[in-house]
Amino acid sequence: MSVSPAAVPSVQLGDGVRIPQIGFGTFQIPPEDTQRAVEQALELGYRHIDTAAGYYNEAGVGAALRATGLERPEVFVTTKLRNVDQGADRAREAFEASRQALGIEVVDLYLIHWPVPSRGLYVETWETLVGLAEGGAARAVGVSNFLPEHLERLVAATGVAPAVNQIEVHPSFSQPGSREASLRRGIAVEAYSPLGQGGDLRDPVVAGIAGRLGLTPAQAVLAWHLRSGRIIIPKSTHPERMRENLESVRTASLLAPEDLDAVEALDRGPAGRIGGDPAIFAFPQTREDAAARGEGLD
Repeated sequence: MSVSPAAVPSVQLGDGVRIPQIGFGTFQIPPEDTQRAVEQALELGYRHIDTAAGYYNEAGVGAALRATGLERPEVFVTTKLRNVDQGADRAREAFEASRQALGIEVVDLYLIHWPVPSRGLYVETWETLVGLAEGGAARAVGVSNFLPEHLERLVAATGVAPAVNQIEVHPSFSQPGSREASLRRGIAVEAYSPLGQGGDLRDPVVAGIAGRLGLTPAQAVLAWHLRSGRIIIPKSTHPERMRENLESVRTASLLAPEDLDAVEALDRGPAGRIGGDPAIFAFPQTREDAAARGEGLD
């Protein structure tokens, strides 16, 4: 049974744009499999698709959008700028390339994928994204993997806060400091790897909550995110898991306050991190770079 898109709650961003609170992530989905996976997600009721230039599967997302016949405003599409494309001129060119690959006129949410502070270009790049939003090419613009000090510098330099900060958040690495710094500035928090790439599902606390409430461990964790107000983009290429993840919007209310507190207490700080450290992460995200590193990092 699919979930009606109307049953999925949305979050209003600081600029007034509304984003479905649960979306379908496409990180590490091979380009040749992306169209099929996104079509399945849309059929199940997902209306928020997250991709990135650095995933090299934007064209598959665009093909799925066209194949389903859904009207463009029905699906919220997020994509991201590669690290190698930071800087004013390159960012504008990269945005156009993403828009062409996706086959859409307006990108719903466009993000700087990583701050890459060693290059010193993220403020200049942010100014370019703000211009894209002001010109109507993007409905909302934001950042990903930005630490509090990066956010502070953006706002101090431009006076414009990102609509979203997409960061790694899951029970064993919940980043309370970055979450609080974002929310304090009116920046919505979007969690990638919301299940800890499956690792957090084996935790006894999560398993206990899930068993007591008749949920899968994934649904228990996603319910924690949803009840905490975060946007989430779980990824699976298995239709049954895709369906179970989306079903968490119907079961989130089952978690009691003490359940939310118990999951929150699982944070292990930096020891729980899966992805790169935004303070030093500087891979260019080219095809050659991704191949050299295996799959790359979100």
